[in-house]
Amino acid sequence: MATMTAAQQREQAKVEYDAFVAACPSRKLLDRISDKWVTLILAALGSDSAHQPGADCAGGPRVMRYSELQRLLAGVSQKMLTQTLRSLERDGLVSRTVAPTVPVTVSYELTDLGLSLYEMMRGLKAWAETHMDDVLANRETYDTRVA
Repeated sequence: MATMTAAQQREQAKVEYDAFVAACPSRKLLDRISDKWVTLILAALGSDSAHQPGADCAGGPRVMRYSELQRLLAGVSQKMLTQTLRSLERDGLVSRTVAPTVPVTVSYELTDLGLSLYEMMRGLKAWAETHMDDVLANRETYDTRVA
């Protein structure tokens, strides 16, 4: 049997990724990127729109300070925002820049990898906003029928 280089082993593993297999690392990645805070952070950083209700996340990516993200993401705790941003930075989806000011200024922006994910998530966010009335009506019908 021929010996494979590390690069060949990585390439072989990439071919074998299958999220339906419990031990596949892509399953953990899917779990992370399907989190609501990840989706909302990507939407915030991926769009320079004003983030008004019904806005379609049009425009280009933008840099945001931590405090801007916290104000925009209603309901996110400081701990959850920090943990989510760290995990996105670790995965290479977000870059963090620290400016030596008083107080220190920390800003975040999407990397190219993060921007590619944002393009996919943008459609998911728009779908959820567009079809929420339908889902609520279906839930009401179901709950009435089951109760």
